[in-house]
Amino acid sequence: MNTIAGWVLFGCASALGLSIASGMIYHSGAPEKEGYPVESADGAEGGSEKAVEPIANRLANADVAKGQASFAKCAACHTITSGGANGVGPNLWAAMGKAHGHVAGFAYSEALKGVPGNWTFEAMDQWLASPRKYAAGTKMTFAGLSDPQERANVIAYLNSQGSNLPLPAAEAAPAAGAEAGNAATPDANSTELSNAATPASGAPSVDPAAAKAAEKAH
Repeated sequence: MNTIAGWVLFGCASALGLSIASGMIYHSGAPEKEGYPVESADGAEGGSEKAVEPIANRLANADVAKGQASFAKCAACHTITSGGANGVGPNLWAAMGKAHGHVAGFAYSEALKGVPGNWTFEAMDQWLASPRKYAAGTKMTFAGLSDPQERANVIAYLNSQGSNLPLPAAEAAPAAGAEAGNAATPDANSTELSNAATPASGAPSVDPAAAKAAEKAH
C-alpha cells in the first residue's frame, strides 16, 4: 500500500511540475489587436473594393499582346484558332458578339445557355471576373481574373481573333471643378430671401426708443 501511494504521489507531483513548466515556456497573452480582416469571395477585404473603370475606358488602354499572354491561363481548356476543335471548353474563334451557346455540338451548361443576350464587351468582362456569379451553376470551374485591366487585355485579344467588333467609346471623366462651381454659385431662392431681409438703402431707419417715446406722448 505504501508503494502504491508513493507512486500515486510521484505521478501527481510530476504532472504538477510539467504543468508549471509548460506554462512558463508557452506563455499566452491577449493579442495586441483583436480580430482579423475578413476577405470576400473575390479576395478583397470587406469595404475596401476600389471603383472599377468602365470596360470602354479599359479597352481604350488595352494591350492585345498582354491579353494573348494572359490567355495562356485559358489555353488548357479552349482553342482560339479558326476551325479549332473544342476541348473541355468550346472553341473561342470569333466568339465576341455571338450568343452564349453559339458553338454547334458543344454541351454548354443550362445555366450559361439560360443567360440572355450575346457576348458583349460588358458581358465578357463580368464573365471573366467571376463565371460562377455571371451564370450560377455553370460547369466552368475557372475562378476568374481579379485584375480589371487584365480582363480588358484578354477581351481585346479575343476580339482580335475573328470578331473585330468596334470598340465602345470611352466615357468622359467629369470636370474637376464642376461640383465646386455648383457649390460656389448662390441659389436664386436664397438670394431673393437675402434681398427681402435686407432693407432698401433709401428707406429711413427707425429708432426703437424714439418710437416708444412717441407712443407715450400720445
